[in-house]
Amino acid sequence: MDASTFFDTVQADLACDRQRAEALTAVVFRELREQLTVKERADVAAQLPQALCRTWLDGAPSDPAVRRIHAPEFIGRVRRGGALPDDREAERAVRAVFGALRVLLGSATGLAGEAWDVFSVLPKDMKPLWLPEQIEV
Repeated sequence: MDASTFFDTVQADLACDRQRAEALTAVVFRELREQLTVKERADVAAQLPQALCRTWLDGAPSDPAVRRIHAPEFIGRVRRGGALPDDREAERAVRAVFGALRVLLGSATGLAGEAWDVFSVLPKDMKPLWLPEQIEV
């Protein structure tokens, strides 16, 4: 999947324009990146096409510490960062970006390859956000 297809997928899932899809992707990427170890951050970046890699790395902290937060705070941070009206819309944005990222990482289910590696390091209450809604943890 190239960056254009990635953003097209997010755009279609959220029924928004391209600029909004790109902005929300950047917010979700930033919040997800901070949940991952330095190794996982680098592993994800290595799987991304160049344009998405720039989005992934944009504003990357120099601090290698993992910032563990739980799903409500994650969604709240996406809501605020994306200027979304409520947590429901923020969760929709998270799921749209996570869904496209899972496919890009080679696993639509999120349970194989690099997608599994991301899933495995997320806090327990974040795992359902990573997986497609029809798959239970």
